[in-house]
Amino acid sequence: MRTPPRRTRAGAYALAATLLLGLAGAPGADAATDRRHRATTLDDLAQKSGRYFGSAVDNPELADTPYADLLGTEFGSTTPGNTMKWEATEPQRGVFNYAGGDEIVNYAQSKGLSVRGHTLLWHNQLPGWLTSGTWTADELRSILKNHITNVVTHYKGKVFAWDVANEIMNEDGTYRDSIFYKTLGPGYVADALRWARAADPKVKLYLNDYNVEATGAKSDAYYTLIKRLKADGVPIDGFGMQAHLALQYGFPNQMQQNIQRFADLGLDVALTELDIRMILPTDPAKLAQQADMYGRVTDACLAVRRCVGITVWGYSDRHSWIPPVFPGEGAALPWDENLQHKPAYDTIAASLAAAARKKKG
Repeated sequence: MRTPPRRTRAGAYALAATLLLGLAGAPGADAATDRRHRATTLDDLAQKSGRYFGSAVDNPELADTPYADLLGTEFGSTTPGNTMKWEATEPQRGVFNYAGGDEIVNYAQSKGLSVRGHTLLWHNQLPGWLTSGTWTADELRSILKNHITNVVTHYKGKVFAWDVANEIMNEDGTYRDSIFYKTLGPGYVADALRWARAADPKVKLYLNDYNVEATGAKSDAYYTLIKRLKADGVPIDGFGMQAHLALQYGFPNQMQQNIQRFADLGLDVALTELDIRMILPTDPAKLAQQADMYGRVTDACLAVRRCVGITVWGYSDRHSWIPPVFPGEGAALPWDENLQHKPAYDTIAASLAAAARKKKG
């Protein structure tokens, strides 16, 4: 697909401002009658083009009232950062604990947000009883089936999508040598998808990973896998590109074309964990580069009809995972630590506003 010419960012800001003012004055846009959205929210604009705009959240952040209030008004969906993962949901074999995940689901329901489930199957954050055990293939298959069935059944009707299998590939396109792959072989992915579908026939089922935004060995491996799964009749509805990006590595080449080729397999595509970090300290040039990249990511999604939504991995630098994991890096999100917009917010809004105007026209 030919990439359309990119707008200048100055023109895009003006376009966004014009459309936002128009939306604010539109019939039925009275804030008193709109429980969640003002016309200026990112999700409101995303919905105008048939998409959602969401943010992840972790349970301790709900106690930060200003942060939680903004999450509940600016966004249309949320993803629990940690409390639907295996170590949280099944800390002892056969003993399930949904308190953390339920807290986020209840918060989301109170704010009118939808929820992406994350994640049923991952090589990290597994409970000690699972990783320290010596399991036969039959035993581990039974454990995995029981876990997926219980978790998906518990959240049936409460989440609209599940990251069923997360980060199953290495950078070179080989399977990650996880406990599941070592014991069960590659067929565990198809089994996980089938079990999830059996537990909730209506939920969207995704594979999800990082460093798959560009074309290359890792995204090629997912493309080949998903094509084979679909040929074998295995239920899969979507592919999640996490989009943990960094200024020093530049924009991922052919992102729009890569999204398009997965969509052409009959999949929904979602950008599931977007952030764009930089080497600290910040300066105007870095913030401008970050803003441009956020705009380009948003444009890439908006250019593909089946790119259904964007989720930032936390929306503010106040609660970002980046500094502890990448020392000396941070400032990765569209809001700063004081919950104020950064230039990145404006480029996202501009892209969404332009798409909304185009659809309306």
